[in-house]
Amino acid sequence: MAQIARSLLVPCVQELIKNPALVVPDRYIRPDQDSPLISDDTLISQIPVIDMQSLLSKESMDSELAKLDFACKEWGFFQLVNHGMSTAFLEKLKKEVEGFFNLSMEEKKKYWQRPGDIEGFGQAFVVSEEQKLDWADLFNMMTLPVHLRKPHLFPKLPSSLRFSLSLSLCFYVNVIWICKQIMDSASSFPVERPWKFTQWN
Repeated sequence: MAQIARSLLVPCVQELIKNPALVVPDRYIRPDQDSPLISDDTLISQIPVIDMQSLLSKESMDSELAKLDFACKEWGFFQLVNHGMSTAFLEKLKKEVEGFFNLSMEEKKKYWQRPGDIEGFGQAFVVSEEQKLDWADLFNMMTLPVHLRKPHLFPKLPSSLRFSLSLSLCFYVNVIWICKQIMDSASSFPVERPWKFTQWN
């Protein structure tokens, strides 16, 4: 199986903070970085919003593509709306992921990174013992293409989370296909999707 990248194993932050006498280890302290802005309503209101349905409409596609171009060049990210995934489904997925992160340490060990790998619980791309780390635990997992999935990760996830992730992956592939059609031929709308995504309520 192909090795995408390697990473050293690091302690679990959720376990570290259980110690009431904890002094944050030096490798998590970053004096060279400014403190993040916790709340800035003006900045939040400026984050680009891209409407998927406008991208699919002949009448509004050009203006929405211009917004998308600006968002990618100037911001590097955007919020996608009217994408077909219901709020109820996204909330369900969010709760399942939170539940997964709140598993006991004993359960988490089943999904922990293995030496020299970046997939599983831990942090990615840790290459030295002196490297500064984020004060967070991550869960990194290759889902596509299917043949690169690790047998100890995706197939072993709690069944409800695995099902929700499978649905969201179908949606993701559909969006990527639509985006490719938009980029390939902006004049060939309406786009016929290879399959219809059914909203999950």
